[in-house]
Amino acid sequence: MGAHRLALLVFLATLPQLLLAGTTRYYTFNKVTRLCTTRAIPTVNGKFPGPKIVTREGDRIVVKVVNNVKHNVTIHWHGVRQLRTGWSDGPAYITQCPVQTGQSYVYNFTITGQRGTLFWHAHVSWMRATLYGPIVILPKSGVPFPFPKPYKDVPVVFGEWFNADPEAIIAQALQTGGGPNVSEAYTINGLPGPLYNCSSKDTFKLKVQPGKWYLLRLINAALNDELFFSIANHTLTVVDVDAAYVKPFDTDVVLVTPGQTTNVLLLAKPDDGSPAATHLMLARPYATGRVGTYDNTTVAAILEYAPAGHIKSRPLLWPTLPVFNDTAFAANYSAKLRSLASPDYPARVPMRVDRPFFFTVGLGTTPCPTYQGCNGPTNDTKFSASMNNVSFNMPTTALLKAHYDGNTAGVYTSDFPTTPSEPFNYTGTPPNNTNVSNGTKVVVLPYNTSVEVVLQDTSIQGAESHPLHLHGFDFFVVGQGVGNYDPSSHPAGFNLLDPVQRNTVGVPAGGWVAIRFYADNPGVWFMHCHLEVHTSWGLKMAWVVNDGPLPDQKLMPPPSDLPVC
Repeated sequence: MGAHRLALLVFLATLPQLLLAGTTRYYTFNKVTRLCTTRAIPTVNGKFPGPKIVTREGDRIVVKVVNNVKHNVTIHWHGVRQLRTGWSDGPAYITQCPVQTGQSYVYNFTITGQRGTLFWHAHVSWMRATLYGPIVILPKSGVPFPFPKPYKDVPVVFGEWFNADPEAIIAQALQTGGGPNVSEAYTINGLPGPLYNCSSKDTFKLKVQPGKWYLLRLINAALNDELFFSIANHTLTVVDVDAAYVKPFDTDVVLVTPGQTTNVLLLAKPDDGSPAATHLMLARPYATGRVGTYDNTTVAAILEYAPAGHIKSRPLLWPTLPVFNDTAFAANYSAKLRSLASPDYPARVPMRVDRPFFFTVGLGTTPCPTYQGCNGPTNDTKFSASMNNVSFNMPTTALLKAHYDGNTAGVYTSDFPTTPSEPFNYTGTPPNNTNVSNGTKVVVLPYNTSVEVVLQDTSIQGAESHPLHLHGFDFFVVGQGVGNYDPSSHPAGFNLLDPVQRNTVGVPAGGWVAIRFYADNPGVWFMHCHLEVHTSWGLKMAWVVNDGPLPDQKLMPPPSDLPVC
């Protein structure tokens, strides 16, 4: 396969000035070799991972996407609020039709009230396996960080490498009804590192100066795996998650799910004359599910003190990571995350709730077509996934345009259930019938509704952690627990003072999490599991937020170049 290009031309401007021409970037299908396997992969600007976008809070970003690859493409700006600019959010068939081969589309949005790290990725099928890159959001000019200013900041982007084409992998899995083949390796900044076959030269090295502060911008862009991360003999200070500051805390291990970002401060050790060592930076999966297998390998990078000298003569230090299913670590780690909730960075938590929702989140089954055997939990079923037992059918046209035009008949229905239609012991013995229902169902909210959603994991096909991502909003994580949520007792323990603010939250395996947000962003907003296999199986839904009465509370009109289906 020759080189095909997906071109993204990126311009940055600081409002209220007119658009200033910035860097021009071309986004590409190139041949890349990892683990001694060469594959033609979709890339941006010929880079894997894709280029970094550096911007400031308040900046306007204008990106022209030109698609020269054989697949349909969209780009999602993961975590960007997209206030009134839902046309630029990116999920295919939710806010836009895909950009087809040979076509282009301009994404145009402003970074409002966010600073830290986000990322961009493709949002069609499994295309984000290689189409992703960091978004670095600096504070407004002259505004300091609320933590020691780093000497340098470094994106650390986790990904997954497949020797086969991920599009072929998910297509086969959906056909057979079984779990998809897992990746061959994890990567750090596109590199698998020395623990994998023929990959010692493909190792990310972080060179540091003794005694200096470094800000590591951790991004989990992997398709299907939550990851533990640690650096040998070094403590990390967590200062920001999902582009929102947190009360700093020290940890030896960071847990980051697909779709999440975490900024950590690293203090390089002073040059005290002690013997030099090579410190490994390791990441490996946090895996709680019973369905199928998972990639149980470990990616390594190297923390290297300057001057490097003779690496081979130095002792090699390894960090200790939790075991793969350490749910207690995950719960304790999540509980440490708190918003700054300071005068400069207040936590505007909804104190009252206009619309409460209770969503079960988990796996299920669909019957196998009678003419074939399937590879699901039984040979007459396929794996599926759902929220409130509704497995989402992807539409063939974009929901946002249908909503804007008032032509929703035959596109979606607004009867997504607010609670499960058939309650059961969610984390106990699963019901005999595990078949899901199907539909393109949404919840419609008036502008500025205060919303609470309790997300309850189920034991159907095994309890499992699900990283749930909400487009168009940040939410506050006001509570979490193990077992079944109890509406009569659990809300008394909610944290409404300084809950962490996120766009992606891990629903605990065999447990629940409660989130709150104001529906203050008109448009249609996707909510889905960020384990790509679960999204493919239907673990997704959408919120429709109607316009408010004032001009600045209304969805902007669609751009003239909006793709058509």
